[in-house]
Amino acid sequence: MRNKYIENFEKAQVAGKNIPDFRAGDTVRLAVTITEGDKTRVQNYEGVCIAKRGQGTGQTITVRKIGANSIGIERIFPLYSDSISEIAVIRRGRVRRAKLFYLRDLAGKKARIKELRRK
Repeated sequence: MRNKYIENFEKAQVAGKNIPDFRAGDTVRLAVTITEGDKTRVQNYEGVCIAKRGQGTGQTITVRKIGANSIGIERIFPLYSDSISEIAVIRRGRVRRAKLFYLRDLAGKKARIKELRRK
């Protein structure tokens, strides 16, 4: 049971953003706006979406990428944040879970996700 005023406010916030349809297992590229001092720039963050949680404007995604020296890096992004200017789906993954936390324990070829073939 949610407050109708909060729901109306959230609908207005969500309507302005163009979020593609993706789920856990998909490889996404996020264009994140970074502010350093008085300068701003856009930096891409590409990785596998391992979790989606929340609802409305409080929805977040966890994106995992492999950095230098094969170290896994995870970041949690608020989906409707102003710092995310664009979301692009690079690959669709074929997974059977909603949360892919088991990828944290895997490395190399075992951590790969098969691509979803759509007809």
